[in-house]
Amino acid sequence: MKLRDISIIAALGAFALAPATLAQTATKAAATKTSAGAASAYKAPRNAFGQPDLQGDWTNATITPAERDPKYGDRLGLTDKEVKDLESGNAALVADGNKPTDPNAKVTDLPTNCGRGFTGVDCGYNSAWVDPGTRIIDLEGVKRSSIIVEPKNGRIPAMTKEAQEKMRTRFVRGGRGSFDNPENRSLGERCILSFGSSAGPPMLPLLYNNNYQIVQSKDEVAIEVEMVHDVRHIRLNSRHLPSNVKLWMGDSIGRWEGDTLVVETTNMRPEQAFRGASPELKVIERFTRVNPSQIKYSFTVADPQVYTAPYSGEVALNATKGPLYEYACHEGNYALPGILAGARNEEKEALASAKAAAAGGGGGGTK
Repeated sequence: MKLRDISIIAALGAFALAPATLAQTATKAAATKTSAGAASAYKAPRNAFGQPDLQGDWTNATITPAERDPKYGDRLGLTDKEVKDLESGNAALVADGNKPTDPNAKVTDLPTNCGRGFTGVDCGYNSAWVDPGTRIIDLEGVKRSSIIVEPKNGRIPAMTKEAQEKMRTRFVRGGRGSFDNPENRSLGERCILSFGSSAGPPMLPLLYNNNYQIVQSKDEVAIEVEMVHDVRHIRLNSRHLPSNVKLWMGDSIGRWEGDTLVVETTNMRPEQAFRGASPELKVIERFTRVNPSQIKYSFTVADPQVYTAPYSGEVALNATKGPLYEYACHEGNYALPGILAGARNEEKEALASAKAAAAGGGGGGTK
């Protein structure tokens, strides 16, 4: 779905496995090994420059979350039943969200919880407007419980004390609750960069528009990102720009290691600030075509000023039909002027109330 406008084997008891369970586990392990072996034996086709061919249209849409549900512990792989329950639960959520809405309903009448993290007046998207995917990530024979694979618990490491304090200060001074000027609003609202981290790096799935087009030349790999029509330019066998040159999506330098494209990105603009990133942020990405219709996309995020340890993740880029349509974000973008105009109106009302209260003796008298 390409729209234009509207970011996880149960813990086995050592003495509790029945023979049937043992057989199922052995069968699944063998299947996983076979699948992984097939992926490693696959040889990607070459393009005109002799490079592994990554070109085409791809999607990372999935309902696998970035961080693992703690109930799965250190277990990356899900059972078939767990996958079925998660995927059918998502389908039920979509069906429920597609039910007609009372045309006479007001914003204040919306459900207090409409799913996918939206509540109350934020229930502006029903299922017709979102397309996060319908399946759990299936990569190298493993149905994934999370995108994060390191640390083993599938959770992003804790932030440093300094970073936590900086984050608190940031939310006090600005962020979602600040309407003083356009620069306080998110990059997505301003049509500058994708919501979440769709453009990356790292490139992560979100609510919709999870599509990419990869084009290669001898000296560059370009990735068109559907969300807010960004294009990543990955220069091959080059050098990073000076550290004071900051770019949207960072300065990405690529090299080929066998069939894998390895990309190192630094110099990201501070406004992008992926998860509160510092100027020391470095992201290493690896693109490996593991079969004709899938690219294994892995990444490692290192930012010692912000996180107590690096972390890594893996996503499947699955082939999809093109073309990618333009995400014409600015066309009909009434949200940003509406947000600012509403804030100015509230300020005027507050000022008028204050003046009225002052004229009436400050509102502190007895009734």
